[in-house]
Amino acid sequence: DMLVADLDKEMQEMEVEEKNSQEEYEQFMEDSKTKRAQDAKLMTDKEGFKADTEVQLQKTEQELKSTMKAAMDKAEQIKDLHLECDWLLSNFEARKEARAGEVDALKKASAVLSGADYALVQTRAAAHRRLRGLRA
Repeated sequence: DMLVADLDKEMQEMEVEEKNSQEEYEQFMEDSKTKRAQDAKLMTDKEGFKADTEVQLQKTEQELKSTMKAAMDKAEQIKDLHLECDWLLSNFEARKEARAGEVDALKKASAVLSGADYALVQTRAAAHRRLRGLRA
């Protein structure tokens, strides 16, 4: 009698234990399924973010190239202007003297056309040069 009762009790405990284990397994499988779905969604989201970031990176790199080209063009323009200014400064006196000579020549030509004595104009120009320290 007691043996049958112990056996029934053990069978009942095993059935309860098996039922509990089955429920735990099913819960574990359900949790795993949910976790896989969440992981898949997270992976998809990250891949989308990565693609967007790569597009933004390409756009930024293109803008950088464009900006660098514009900066280089501007630097070249500034260099050219600087060289032109340096040339103008270094040749200012020579150009100033050339202009004065042209103005003087125009005055002489005007005087000759007006009937003035060219020899007198020449003498004045030679005297002017002597005053400036140049020899005619």
